[in-house]
Amino acid sequence: MKQVVCIYLEGLELKLAVLGREKNQIFLYKTISINSSGFKSVDSTESIGNFAPDSIGMDELSFDALEGMSEIHEEKHTDTSEISILAAKLVDFDLSKVSFIPVVTDPNATYHIYEGILEKDKNKNLSKIILEIQNAKGILLTKDQIDYISLDEKTHLCVFTELNVKTANIVNTLAQYNGKRYYKIQSIKSAEIALANFVSKTTKFFPEDYSLIIYIGKEFSKLIFLEGQNLKHIGATLDIGTSNLHTYDVYFSKILLEMENGGIPRLDNVVICGDDRSENLVLSFYGTFPEANVSELQFDLFDTSRLEEDEQKEISSFTVPISAAYEYFAEFDKELKGINILPKYIVENQKFLQFGWHSFAILPLLFLVTFYFTFSWLSNSQEIKELDNTIYGLEQMSIQNQNILDEMSPLSERIANFSNTQAILDSAMSGTEVWGKTIEKISNFVERRRNFWVSHLETKDGTTVLIKGYSLSRNVLTEFAEYSNSSILQNILYEPLREKNAFAYTLNFNIEKNKE
Repeated sequence: MKQVVCIYLEGLELKLAVLGREKNQIFLYKTISINSSGFKSVDSTESIGNFAPDSIGMDELSFDALEGMSEIHEEKHTDTSEISILAAKLVDFDLSKVSFIPVVTDPNATYHIYEGILEKDKNKNLSKIILEIQNAKGILLTKDQIDYISLDEKTHLCVFTELNVKTANIVNTLAQYNGKRYYKIQSIKSAEIALANFVSKTTKFFPEDYSLIIYIGKEFSKLIFLEGQNLKHIGATLDIGTSNLHTYDVYFSKILLEMENGGIPRLDNVVICGDDRSENLVLSFYGTFPEANVSELQFDLFDTSRLEEDEQKEISSFTVPISAAYEYFAEFDKELKGINILPKYIVENQKFLQFGWHSFAILPLLFLVTFYFTFSWLSNSQEIKELDNTIYGLEQMSIQNQNILDEMSPLSERIANFSNTQAILDSAMSGTEVWGKTIEKISNFVERRRNFWVSHLETKDGTTVLIKGYSLSRNVLTEFAEYSNSSILQNILYEPLREKNAFAYTLNFNIEKNKE
């Protein structure tokens, strides 16, 4: 669970306690006390009238001092020197992750007894209580200013605060000092009810016992009465404490008066806490209430090992903020029901986005615009995806076509060379045909004569062939020249061949003329 900082303003003294829970153990990390008049100017106690009653009892409440609500004055700022001191003392904690719990008491908080059967709907119950307070005292409240706990089925103790809560304003000022817009304020607790819950849950009494919880501060003291383990009566805050106390007899006269107002017949137990836990105080109580069991409030429920030694000795001085933290954790575990007040201005300040009425008016437009752009973005994204797929397909096709072109290039060269080869072959074929016809004529002539043969065949140029050979008859050579119609007989030489007359000849043969 996150750490909590409970902050309590008691006159001119600001008290803080930093606590946290790990598993099932509650740890008390630090206690802080700052004495300064600067905190008194954080907010005006005159903002909605004087909320300090003479006596706040379970049977009768005095609201004579509660007259007229004035408009809330502008908030006065705390002297930054006190805030700087507070910030320095909390420097070891990550305040952005901490939950603050302001604790209020009179004159910032007022009690009211409401008698009646409550409904399940809390808003309806608050409306009834607010209407009763307005009719009885003329005080107009809002639901964010008030909360209640039930003492029994028909009796309910209500607490309402001023619109501006001093301790909450100190938290906001601390946030601004540290450069933050706000720190998380989880709830606002009642000092008296938190202290009563803490004592009743940590100290065992007999059901028929009447017990007094006396808290003594430096300037103020509180008297809270229990019947068994239940709250019975809250006495008026006493303007006496360790700084202005001259004799304990003042306490006893006030206690006897509150016992009469609250219908307390006797005291069986007295629990002492606060700044004064001296032996003289204990002996004085034994002298006035000899039958009462007087004891000092213990804090065994908390692990205080992380506190310094001097802080452990003064732990009782921080009873109120520690009690508020205990009530917060116990509420989380659903062990009890305490007071939880959170004014609307604090809730609005802690919102991530802050809207006025005009902002809510344009929310539908913002929704439509958001929907339009989201739809357009999705449509364009789909179209872009399809185009990307198309581009990818074309790129793959281009790669395949390039591969085909690379394979076709050698074939194109071969096809180009084929034309040249074909031309050569055609030319060769044409020449072969001419030569075939020429040789065929020569062969036919030689076959018929039998005395004529060729011994040498030579091409002189593209169209003329030189033929050399022998013949046994000169007339045959003249006849062959006339037969071919394209031959020119160059010379005839007489060369005897094996005792026979033979003639060697040389003949030029024109191939072009022989085509015909």
